[in-house]
Amino acid sequence: MTCPLLYRFRVIDRIPEPPSQAATRGTVVHAVLEQLYDLPRGSRSLEAATALVPAVWQQVLSDDEELGSFFAEDDGSLATTWLDGTEALLATYFDLEDPTRLEPADRELALSVELDSGLVLRGYVDRLDVAPDGAMRVVDYKTGRAPREAFQQKALFQMRFYALALWRMKGEVPRLLQLLYLGDGQVIQYQPDEDDLVAMERKLLALASAIGTAMESGDWRPSPSRLCDWCAHQSICPAWGGTPPPLPDPRPHPEPPTPLEGDSPG
Repeated sequence: MTCPLLYRFRVIDRIPEPPSQAATRGTVVHAVLEQLYDLPRGSRSLEAATALVPAVWQQVLSDDEELGSFFAEDDGSLATTWLDGTEALLATYFDLEDPTRLEPADRELALSVELDSGLVLRGYVDRLDVAPDGAMRVVDYKTGRAPREAFQQKALFQMRFYALALWRMKGEVPRLLQLLYLGDGQVIQYQPDEDDLVAMERKLLALASAIGTAMESGDWRPSPSRLCDWCAHQSICPAWGGTPPPLPDPRPHPEPPTPLEGDSPG
């Protein structure tokens, strides 16, 4: 939706991108908040969350070979710079919620469901809360700042995607979709209904069709915007005077498109 050519570079060509400080810090914060709920209720404090950061950081480096290589020669000073602000983001989380009063039904919940059309939806939900009456609340953490009101519908696309997948998996529409923006302490909430999710399904089918057409034609057009300032592929983008590499042959079948989890633009 942002840029068909960027989709091609990431999903079809799988061109590596340099590690991002914001995205890496976001990964650490997400992992800390996931592990926080492994602790007993009474132990879920800001101090306990902060204490999890060093071990989580080592796990992130271990899980991401490219990132691990990037920090292989680091004496600790670069990691300190990249993790700067992590405690502030965690503190904002504790301003927004009291984790001693919550017991999530799932964390990092893997979603996978095949629609009647054959399109498969996959994604990961940061947290799923289920009330005693069965009502579901989908919670997603964002380590950036909340978008302006005019751009909130774009931010909710990811949450509607999750809601649609859960509805098709469980037969019930989630009661509430909630985005927690730890960059500025803002909360965006949305209550979906069946009509809303049917429209979302139609939109995803249209996107899948557009991707299929581009796969057949090889026409992946760039969509220049201010987000280009953060793109790692300007040197091979026609919009910036570059030339894309030849398409892989045979072309791999891409994973079904899912919203990106990081907070980096694009």
